[in-house]
Amino acid sequence: MRKIKGLTPANTFEIRLAPISDHEQIMAIEHLHAVPHLTTSLTGPLLEIESHFLEHQAEIETWFRKQWLLTPAPFYTSVDLRNSGFKLAPVDTNLFPAGFNNLNPSFMPLCTQAIQSILEREMPKACNILLIPENHTRNLFYLENIATLRDMITNAGYNVRIGSLIADLAETMTLDLPSGRQLQLAPIGRDEDRISIEDFEPCMILLNNDLSDGIPEILQGLTQPVLPPLELGWANRRKSGHFAQYNGVVDEFASMIDIDPWLINPKFSHCGKINFKTQEGGDCLVKHVSRLLEEIQAKYDEYGLTDKPFVVIKADAGTYGMGIMMVQSVDEVRELNRKQRNKMSASKGGQAVSQVIMQEGVYSFETWGSDQAVAEPVVYMIDHFVVGGFYRVHTRRGPNENLNAPGMHFEPLAFAESCNMPDQSKAPDANPNRFYAYGVIARLALLAAAREIAAHKHATA
Repeated sequence: MRKIKGLTPANTFEIRLAPISDHEQIMAIEHLHAVPHLTTSLTGPLLEIESHFLEHQAEIETWFRKQWLLTPAPFYTSVDLRNSGFKLAPVDTNLFPAGFNNLNPSFMPLCTQAIQSILEREMPKACNILLIPENHTRNLFYLENIATLRDMITNAGYNVRIGSLIADLAETMTLDLPSGRQLQLAPIGRDEDRISIEDFEPCMILLNNDLSDGIPEILQGLTQPVLPPLELGWANRRKSGHFAQYNGVVDEFASMIDIDPWLINPKFSHCGKINFKTQEGGDCLVKHVSRLLEEIQAKYDEYGLTDKPFVVIKADAGTYGMGIMMVQSVDEVRELNRKQRNKMSASKGGQAVSQVIMQEGVYSFETWGSDQAVAEPVVYMIDHFVVGGFYRVHTRRGPNENLNAPGMHFEPLAFAESCNMPDQSKAPDANPNRFYAYGVIARLALLAAAREIAAHKHATA
């Protein structure tokens, strides 16, 4: 098995946005063809992972095509990546992604085409689509995401309306957005085994609500198809289950192109009975964190890496960057103070955290801009197509910290070419090739999510 040795912390790199004026940035967005370009400055040898992917591009793409025939991709997915220079790996995969408003506008036509692809395959007779969002009415960033999704689906040639699960919503609510667009949220009604809003009866339901609180009664037992499946909401889905599937995907992929799977796969464990307030399950945390730190250190020693290993402890379900902590020693787990335990005890919507995943921490040695703010790429996919992404950037966080926190901002990935179209005539770190590497890893996580859905269907058949 090829290990691609020689990768050291000196191989880290910096992502910088080429300086342009405010007026030029506005023109770039308005005219779409004049998008800013990324420049990459390496302080060491080129990343061998990227070079290896380029060498095996034909094998990789053939393998992916076969996988999608066996296991169709979910409707949409976003994947958070971390790039330490010696390791490029996913750290989270979301089946109900928000943030479509943060994508580069140049790639909206690709999003529209991907929506047409999956709906023609999965719902060939569909014409009316009901989009169900989270119950936010004040989070303008999230609402801009919903407006962008609505516009993409409309541009794909479908009728789309937005139905709300807000309990006390009695009539249609109109919301004005900073972009100048409007959203109309309508209360959902149910007649036997079908739902509708006002005079609009949908052929299918598209969820952009992760169902952290469980499956609402009004959505249970519908004859209308629902995507993604209701049972894949965070009330049922577990991150540890996803990464178990990812383990299998990576083992197959790494064997095919002959690399050490650790280079693209974070180690993990999980504990299923945790109560941070009463400290129940503390022994489980200590045991698994200790083992993970030892295993990570062994890999660092194998590759001659001098960075200090760390482990991320986070809720085994949920989003929004809640219920997360980083530790570099077992003592940090043993000595959690009351503030830390309270922070870890609840996730989105105040849901109690009773299960956690302990995941190998992956440093992010990518930085953005002149202030060298730590950044991590987030890749978006519709069907099995990579349709864009952005950098999550945080000026007050370090390379071993969670960036999904207040104070973050987003920088659209300014794709000069599609990340599905690498150029072997260019350096491995050139724009299309850097993004191709992102796209490969994101699609491996996407395939793991597809296998999660397939396993669920098999279990309930």
